[in-house]
Amino acid sequence: MKRAGKVAALKRQQAKADRNRRVAIVLGGTVAVAAVVAVIAFVVLGGTAAGPTSTASIKGVQTFTGVTAKHVDGTVNYQQTPPVGGDHSSVPLNCAVYADPVPNENAVHSLEHGSVWVTYDPAVISGANLDTLRKRIPATYAILSPYPGLPTPVVASAWGAQLKVNRVTDPRISEFVAKYKLAKTAPEPGAPCTGGIDGPGKLQ
Repeated sequence: MKRAGKVAALKRQQAKADRNRRVAIVLGGTVAVAAVVAVIAFVVLGGTAAGPTSTASIKGVQTFTGVTAKHVDGTVNYQQTPPVGGDHSSVPLNCAVYADPVPNENAVHSLEHGSVWVTYDPAVISGANLDTLRKRIPATYAILSPYPGLPTPVVASAWGAQLKVNRVTDPRISEFVAKYKLAKTAPEPGAPCTGGIDGPGKLQ
């Protein structure tokens, strides 16, 4: 009787081990399949599941090196229109959508903090086109304002980088914002984009 009991116990242990082994095989197969799917998605989507990568090249973007970043008083003569950096006010411009032109010197301080500044020529962009452009501006670390006399209808600027486009529906606007918003190319990415000053005509 004792021997029969031992045999039965051994059989139960063997059956339990077999079940555990089958479960492990199934789980391992599931993990492997998930990993393969993830790799395929990574390759098909270009290495990311949402938006362009930070290293993606955007056609038409100009970059500028050797941009200074001193705090100064008064106005500054910038080499680019709008500026992409340089000496600027010690007070940043609060990130928002503006209906009126904003001071260059304050906006440049916001660029220093990793903000993106989208400007448009009010003589060209208005009405439905302006509504479309406003919808493409993120709620944080972005500024939208009119800028008379632009070289193109819309210009997107970040610290040391700029993109000129002719249409508010150009997908490169969103690509530029995604790439340069809080980018490490800014001197102080992530520093506050609030707590500064509001420019004229702040809407939101």
